[in-house]
Amino acid sequence: MNFASMTPATARRAAHLLIAGILAVFFLLPLVYAVLGSVTGRRADGTVGFTSRHYERLLNYGFGLDTYLTNTTIVVLLTVVISVVVAVLGGYAFARFNFPGKTLLFVSALAILMVPHATLLIPLYVVLGETGLRNSLVGLSLVLVMFQLPFSLFMMRNSFDAVPRELDEAALVDGCSSFQAMRMVLLPAVMPGVITVALFAFLTGWNEFIAALILLNDGRLFTLPVALVSIQQGDWGIIDFGALQAGVVVSALPCLILFLLLQRAYISGFTAGAVRG
Repeated sequence: MNFASMTPATARRAAHLLIAGILAVFFLLPLVYAVLGSVTGRRADGTVGFTSRHYERLLNYGFGLDTYLTNTTIVVLLTVVISVVVAVLGGYAFARFNFPGKTLLFVSALAILMVPHATLLIPLYVVLGETGLRNSLVGLSLVLVMFQLPFSLFMMRNSFDAVPRELDEAALVDGCSSFQAMRMVLLPAVMPGVITVALFAFLTGWNEFIAALILLNDGRLFTLPVALVSIQQGDWGIIDFGALQAGVVVSALPCLILFLLLQRAYISGFTAGAVRG
C-alpha cells in the first residue's frame, strides 16, 4: 500500500482502524489467555497439553455449576424485565407529560449516581430484612434495578424526546389512549434505547458481585460471580487457577455473544440518547 498517495481522509481512517485494531488485541489478550488456561494443564508425565478437567471441576464445584447459572439467570431475567418496564414507562412520562415536581423527581432519580453503590448496601440489607426479601434472588434483583434506574430513565427519556411529538399526537387524534400511543407508535421507534437498557441490565445482573455477596448468605442461592470468588480462594488458601479460568470463560461468553448480536442497536441507542439531553 502506498501511504504517500493517500488522501487526508483515507489516512485518518487508516490510522483510526490501526489504533482500534491494536486496542482490540490488548483487550482480547486476557480473554485468550483465560481460554487457553482453561483447556490446558500439566499431565502426569510432566508435559502440558489439552485437558477438560478444569471444566469438570468447575461443573462439580460446590452445589454445581448448574445451580449457580440458574440463580444468575433468574437474577438477570428479573433485573432486565423490571428495568425495561420501569424505564419505558418512566421515560415516557418524563418525556411527554408535565406534572408538579417533574424536574425534581427526575433529578432525584439521577442523584442515585452520585452515591457509591457500596454505601447503600447496608441500609438496603436492613430494609430487605424488614420486608422478608433478604437472602433472596428477588431482593437482589430489586436492588440491581435500583442501581440501574438512573441510567435507564435517562436513556429512555432522551430516546422518547428524540421522537417527533407529531407521531403520538396523530395516534391520539385517531382514538388511541396515551398508553396505546406509547405501545404501538413510540415503542418501535425507541427500540434501540430499550435494547441498550436491557443490555446494561443484563450485564449488571450477570456480573454483580458485591451486592450478591452481601445480600445472599445461602450457598444454594449464590450467583456465578460469588461462586467464582469461592473457587479463587480454594481449599487451604490454594487457588485452582484452571477452574477459575474456566469460570471466567463461562462467565464472559454470554456477555460477549449478546454484545456482538446487539451491537448495532446498542450503538444506535446511545446515538439517539445523545441527541437530546
